[in-house]
Amino acid sequence: MNWFPRLPREIEEESFRRIEAQADWRNLSPEEWAVARRMIHTTGDFEYLKNVRFHPQAIAAGIAALRQRRPVIADTRMLQAGISTGRLTGLGVEIICLMDDPEVVREAKRREITRAAVAIEQALPKIFRGIVAVGNAPTALLRLLELLAAGAPPPALIVGVPVGFVNAAESKEILSRQDCPFITVLGPKGGSAVAASIINALAILIQTEKSA
Repeated sequence: MNWFPRLPREIEEESFRRIEAQADWRNLSPEEWAVARRMIHTTGDFEYLKNVRFHPQAIAAGIAALRQRRPVIADTRMLQAGISTGRLTGLGVEIICLMDDPEVVREAKRREITRAAVAIEQALPKIFRGIVAVGNAPTALLRLLELLAAGAPPPALIVGVPVGFVNAAESKEILSRQDCPFITVLGPKGGSAVAASIINALAILIQTEKSA
């Protein structure tokens, strides 16, 4: 068989061309579309264009945090692995995931709650002005929202796209009503790959600005 295109860059460019040919993104800014387009590219699902929600300051806040070398707090190792470390390393950004931290494991077991919720608590000192990315665990997002409601210093941006049928849609609905900058997707869809695509898209926007 002789497929075309075959090179990775050519395949990505052709994928984006086909996405843009099918998508009506007039309700989004060009920067928001750059993020949403990568979400669609990652999942092959055009419903993300309909269900994505951006706080008005989300893109600017996320880019500023990465430029200022603020950390990204990831809820799972899968999300941590999915973020392009090359791009973030080039920006001097640390990716933190505490899911396997022994203290987190012990505390979650003692209190009989999820490790994801405890990991958010343990990461709180690093969350201020950083980016929190939740792709898998609604309990992480819900615990973060509880901490913020109690007066915890807010992150620069919350990327909240946990996937699933228990508390995922509910947590994202609550997030969509927050004053803190956020990017989320209404309903049960989401996942670590989607969260990673959002962070990667923000990093690519910075690279695009530098090369312009």
